[in-house]
Amino acid sequence: MPDRIESDSRKLLGRLRDTMAGEDAGQARLDKITHLIATSMGCEVCSIYLFRDDDTLELCATEGLNKDAVHQTRMRLGEGLVGKVAKRRRIINTPNAPQAKGFRYMEETGEEIYSSFLGVPIQRLGDTLGVLVVQSKDAREFIADEVYALEVVAMVLAEMTELGAFVGEGMAMSARHSQPVLVRGTVAQEGVAEGHVWLHEPRVVVSNPIADDPEVEAQRLQDAVDTLRLSVDQMLTMSVADKEQKQVIETYRMFANSKSWMRRMQEDITRGLSAEAAVEKEQSLARSRMGQSADAYLRERLSDLDDLSNRLLRILTGQGSNTGAEMPGDPILVARNIGPAELLEYGRSLRGIVLEDGSVGSHAAIVARALAIPLLVHAGRISTEALNGDHIMVDGEQGIVHLRPEDTVATAFRDKIAMQAAAQERYASIREKPAETRCGSIVQLNMNAGLMADLPSLQSSGAEGVGLFRTELQFLVRNQMPRRSELSALYTRVLEAAQGKRVVFRTLDIGSDKVLPYMKPNDEPNPALGWRAIRVGLDKPGIMRMQLQALFRAANGGPLTVMFPFVAQFEEYRAAREEVAKTLAREERLGHVLPSKIEVGAMLETPSLGFAPRKFFEEVDFLSIGGNDLKQFFFAADRENERVRKRYDTLNVSFLTFLESIAERCADTGTPLSFCGEDAGRPVEALCFAAIGFRQLSMRPASIGPVKSLLRRCNLDDVHRVITTARDRGDMSVRPAIMEYLREQY
Repeated sequence: MPDRIESDSRKLLGRLRDTMAGEDAGQARLDKITHLIATSMGCEVCSIYLFRDDDTLELCATEGLNKDAVHQTRMRLGEGLVGKVAKRRRIINTPNAPQAKGFRYMEETGEEIYSSFLGVPIQRLGDTLGVLVVQSKDAREFIADEVYALEVVAMVLAEMTELGAFVGEGMAMSARHSQPVLVRGTVAQEGVAEGHVWLHEPRVVVSNPIADDPEVEAQRLQDAVDTLRLSVDQMLTMSVADKEQKQVIETYRMFANSKSWMRRMQEDITRGLSAEAAVEKEQSLARSRMGQSADAYLRERLSDLDDLSNRLLRILTGQGSNTGAEMPGDPILVARNIGPAELLEYGRSLRGIVLEDGSVGSHAAIVARALAIPLLVHAGRISTEALNGDHIMVDGEQGIVHLRPEDTVATAFRDKIAMQAAAQERYASIREKPAETRCGSIVQLNMNAGLMADLPSLQSSGAEGVGLFRTELQFLVRNQMPRRSELSALYTRVLEAAQGKRVVFRTLDIGSDKVLPYMKPNDEPNPALGWRAIRVGLDKPGIMRMQLQALFRAANGGPLTVMFPFVAQFEEYRAAREEVAKTLAREERLGHVLPSKIEVGAMLETPSLGFAPRKFFEEVDFLSIGGNDLKQFFFAADRENERVRKRYDTLNVSFLTFLESIAERCADTGTPLSFCGEDAGRPVEALCFAAIGFRQLSMRPASIGPVKSLLRRCNLDDVHRVITTARDRGDMSVRPAIMEYLREQY
């Protein structure tokens, strides 16, 4: 071990601060920093590697290695020891680097004479920016104090990189948040949009990562934590009636009072970090662990800690969520996640939404669909990469976000938007015409809705009715159960806005991914197959009865159409129908006006109902295929799981054959049948559904034009022959055959 090692990281950080305060350019600063770290730690080598793109690290500065290798030596993520540090986001400390697993010899650097190796990831809030390395000729492991000191320095380097302290020539040293970025995500609501970023929660900027006076910083931290604890206690008092929220806040309080969390931050301050930097260092470690953990419970708890750290940072810096920035005229919301009530507050002012977390079936996705706003979820790093006002383009068809796009990309994207706009104009010309195919079949096209704001689309889209009105949104966005009178007033406005067109009200569809904030949560291993929808309604008849009463009163003597979700067997439909009869009888005794006619249908979302007795098909007033759930249960493929959700094609022969068998059973009993879901709004899929017997389709309003346009140009008899031929010759999917047919015809 070298005789002279400045293990006191506070001295090292003090010198680092002095170096940063100079007027040097980015490259000169990095060169001075590597020299400073090497001499302070008694090492022959110190090197800084930064990412030039998502998969490539570049040597940007070094003390001890060959200077000619700077900006020439590059390695892929996971390549060599440096690449492994970056990929795993973990420290590598070895006394014999050339013999270590994964070592890669880089001849141009001249590093073969150095034995010991210590590599630390340079990361900020879970985002790895590069790797800091020290090396020595002596074969030794670096001691804990040295490792810790280098971690602290790496954290400061990350903050300085974020603030643009090392901007220079080349991609690896380009300014942060200035380069074009392509982010892939999962489509939760289709559509395309161009606009400018509006951050739901602007990031906290730490401009003073190095402490001037550790005692002052320690007191600032203590005061801020005391304030945080008090605010958490107040939140807990206010949420007594909300058990689920109370559990979350109890977790907050546990973390806020954690002695180990506080001790680690105090140690960071003692080593030379400011209070803000100490908090962010802990937050970065938590985010790194969150990204690596496969345990859903642990990820959730780390997410709670991450949120608590944000609250603490805002107390320390005084940077609230209201920064004074003005929302752009074409805002595209960027956030880690967002709740349905918050999203409704933005309303239709948003052009698009991009979430780092979220899910296809989340509350936010339900609201986005109701508002017809393009939404992508699982867009990794978007909340740390985007800045307020950044130019952004959202492709909700391909699942791609272009952040700060190059001119060529922007031009191509605008061409795509222009083509869609031109197509919408063409669709407007057929808005009042029926979806009549060339063989004379007429397909009724309805729209899906969930908010009053959707109803104007009933006229503008050319929809013939509302094939699905989701009633759960009014329950999801509240902190308590809505009153019957409130629901009745809403349903009345919906029926009035429909102007006599048929509206299918789906009763409360909660459970699975739609959990009411005021109901006791159920910890189920597989909630999608658990206590949800009609199962909740039958077990909690008071809720079902209250909603049915609200619907009956809203009809005000007119016709009413009600549909029960997630019916898996005949007995469930009969039980629900009995509740309808009981509620009607009660309403009559109370002297309320009854609907002139009631249709009671079921949503077929489980394969089991497709094999129900003939008696069921005779008794049910109508059936609607819930395509999203039915498809995931048919293929046993979770639609929230990106690894499997795209593996199975809707036009798979097995799935189409199953759908056709249902259509045939309904035709045999005279049961009206519709298909409701995302696939109904895709023209090619809609064409195939019509060809196998579906005469009603329900979709988002924007899809009606494209679907109607294709249907009016096709002969369903010809399409059915193509499907039958593909099935007979053993095709896995009819899609290739259908696409070939369309190319030949048009």
